[in-house]
Amino acid sequence: MSEGFCEAIDKCSNVLKLDFSSSEFAKIAEEQKYSMESVAAVNDVFAYICAKKEQATIQMLMQTSRLPLKNPKTFGNFDFSVLRGKELDRLKSLPSLMAIYAHKNIAFIGPAGTGKTHLAMAFGHECCQHGLKTYFIKASELRDKFANARRLGKEASTLTSLVRPACLIIDEIGHCEFDKETTRLFFDMVDRRCNKEGAYNLVFTSNKSPSLWRENFNEDDSLLCALDRIFDDATVFSIRGESFRGKRLETVALQTGHVPTPVGVGQ
Repeated sequence: MSEGFCEAIDKCSNVLKLDFSSSEFAKIAEEQKYSMESVAAVNDVFAYICAKKEQATIQMLMQTSRLPLKNPKTFGNFDFSVLRGKELDRLKSLPSLMAIYAHKNIAFIGPAGTGKTHLAMAFGHECCQHGLKTYFIKASELRDKFANARRLGKEASTLTSLVRPACLIIDEIGHCEFDKETTRLFFDMVDRRCNKEGAYNLVFTSNKSPSLWRENFNEDDSLLCALDRIFDDATVFSIRGESFRGKRLETVALQTGHVPTPVGVGQ
């Protein structure tokens, strides 16, 4: 059997979580005197089952990510032609997912309508396509989630659920305020994620510069210094310019006026 075939068998066994290796199959094929056609047929079956399993995993990851399914936001349907800048290639390189494997956080900063959320969702979509668990949540939803966890005594399980995803996307930082208790939970989450194993990162969107985020978190300075941990190793994409929204807006001007009563009506 060729080296490529052996690699394919081992990959499929790993995806399907089978205690079976290419060397074992080679031994069986030798003992049973499989023809080249039989070996190729087995390879085709393994490849089909493996692809089916991978697709099912991707669908499950997308469904649990809270990313849009009907009209997904991807790098493929983002219009990069509207952006300018010497380092545009760094933005275009995000689909490589090197940021998540390097544990590098990402922030998209800019005014409303400049594509921040689309880009964040596109990164999450790409993570799902590569088998990485992803979760999207708005900052206001995260605040409420923490508040409810405290009220119900479920802080530990809530934090665990937010630490588990490889990619955690928090949208619209700066649109709401975290009180002292939810701030503590926020930074507990950040601290735990920084100590995760494997591929992981945080992705943020905001219309405020990171230097102003402190205004939305209530705690003493010693704890707020933890905010700096997010940007110890991060890439911040600052997007400026006009909003993409409303480009297809049509304004139809109409005017009301007095309609004269026809002669003879009411007589």
